[in-house]
Amino acid sequence: MAGSGKTTFMQRLNAHLHSVKKPPYVLNLDPAVSQLPFTANIDIRDTVNYKEVMKQYNLGPNGGILTSLNLFTTKFDQVLEFISKRAPTLEHIIVDTPGQIEIFTWSASGAIITDAMAATYPCAVAYVIDTPRTTSPATFMMKWMTDFETFQQALQKDSSYMSSLMNSMCLVLEEFYKHLRVVGVSAITGAGMDEFFNAVDEAVKEYETVYKPELEKLIQKKAERQEDKKQAQLTKLMKDMDVTESSSKAGLIELLENTLSLADKRSRDTNYESKKEFDNHTGEDKNNATFVYV
Repeated sequence: MAGSGKTTFMQRLNAHLHSVKKPPYVLNLDPAVSQLPFTANIDIRDTVNYKEVMKQYNLGPNGGILTSLNLFTTKFDQVLEFISKRAPTLEHIIVDTPGQIEIFTWSASGAIITDAMAATYPCAVAYVIDTPRTTSPATFMMKWMTDFETFQQALQKDSSYMSSLMNSMCLVLEEFYKHLRVVGVSAITGAGMDEFFNAVDEAVKEYETVYKPELEKLIQKKAERQEDKKQAQLTKLMKDMDVTESSSKAGLIELLENTLSLADKRSRDTNYESKKEFDNHTGEDKNNATFVYV
């Protein structure tokens, strides 16, 4: 949520992990932030000038942030490369995201970033809500998120039109919030940080047992579809050329496989046309770190 204190919370996460001798790898994906209270290993502002993007494309603040992230995503393969080199020495990779939630709900760049990371590393998303917004039923105090009856009682005391809407939605909301982990944390004092990382550990277990198997199934199905498509193309080609000799078939198979392989490589290369070198890091390629998006 914009203005809820995500960057301040990031500073607390960073300080806490350093205090327990587990320094994280830090990414800043917010191009509009003026100052960071922590040092980022990779900062989008080093690559994309947010104000210049607004000027060149005649955009407002939200459009400028979205376009900046889209431009940055064209070289996100390099970000993943640097992360993979450092992964063996890391336990956590924390990411400060823009406050505009639409960037990660319907934006192509948000989907590319989250899917690319989740395909390799366990990921958890921390949705930050500031305390002033937790005082009315419409914005869900923590107790209301876990106690359906208390939530209904609070709604009955509220006569606004919003409470009428929330009352009609409360059964759905109860089911929705059953599957969320809620932790109270102070970004100022650091209270609740241990509970927060316990929730992250639980999310990692869920990733390994639920998300990862589903992802592997999707990858396998995609590979099977590609193989079926290749075989269909080969069959059609041999039929068109009336190929009967096994040696000719073998030659055609090799030719078609090389052609499809080249086409697949070109398709992957076009995903990242513009490339710029970041700071070099060293290490082995091993994926044992956990992403925490804020």
